[in-house]
Amino acid sequence: MSDIFEQDIDDEKIDFSKLEDNYEDTSDSSAQDSFNGPLYVVRLEYSNENIFCNQPKGMGELKKGDGVIVSTRYGKDLAFVLGKSEHPVQIKKSDIVTIERKTSDEDLKKYQENCAKEDEAFKTFQEKAALHHLDMKLVAVHFLLDEPKALFFFSSENRVDFRELVKDLVSVFKMRIELRQIGARDESRITGGLGVCGRPFCCSSISDKLPSVSIKMAKEQNLSLNSAKISGQCGRLLCCLSYEFKWYAEARRNLPNEGIHIFYDGTNFKITDVNPLTQMIKMLGEDGRLLEVPAKRFYRDNNHWKFK
Repeated sequence: MSDIFEQDIDDEKIDFSKLEDNYEDTSDSSAQDSFNGPLYVVRLEYSNENIFCNQPKGMGELKKGDGVIVSTRYGKDLAFVLGKSEHPVQIKKSDIVTIERKTSDEDLKKYQENCAKEDEAFKTFQEKAALHHLDMKLVAVHFLLDEPKALFFFSSENRVDFRELVKDLVSVFKMRIELRQIGARDESRITGGLGVCGRPFCCSSISDKLPSVSIKMAKEQNLSLNSAKISGQCGRLLCCLSYEFKWYAEARRNLPNEGIHIFYDGTNFKITDVNPLTQMIKMLGEDGRLLEVPAKRFYRDNNHWKFK
């Protein structure tokens, strides 16, 4: 294994921007104030995307696992109910759709038939892509339930001109074809898997709303800048870095920074480590003493940190 994965990385020499993925936060934190009653959260099985839905009047109670037809960005399709969202946070009004109807036995039968067709379509796509010498990794195939349309999700290092491939696929399947090139994190969300923590990927099991993650978040949490430890299987920074970042940033505002010098017991001490979780701070004195003391013993006096 390369030495770069066996020791801490000098962040001045390594370009961490290659590990970062930035997504624009377009959420509307005030949107939940206008909701009439709870919303249902439904999931598209093939892409692991969650959708917030209103329930039309007269439909009756929906249970976890119920199938419903909803409008998605790909077209009308089947989704499965995850449950109610009593207190939705940071979602846009435009993202909320109304459930069209519950699925019937005929819908579920067609869904099973489509799943079988998707396996064959996967092989057909790979054969056609190889015939056109296209560097494409097919991730997933899906046939919409309520529309004659097939979706093909693929990843590639470069932009791909797939116009001729689409023509071939249309001639085979006799329906609308949509090819979507996705990134590394989207691929992990769709395929799923286990992270270094031993739990399912956050992006596919907790939330499909991909947060912006930066190397600053790892530094703020005192994590080792080792790419093997702070990156997921997708090769990008771990999504969980962003979940706790705000807590760490807020906690550090009330704590002294590393590198600050404190005069105590007749000796100059330098703060070498600050742990927001344990609220313990380590100080190294000029006389060689190493002290670990509670953060509550530090206080500000005229914008200067002092120790009692």
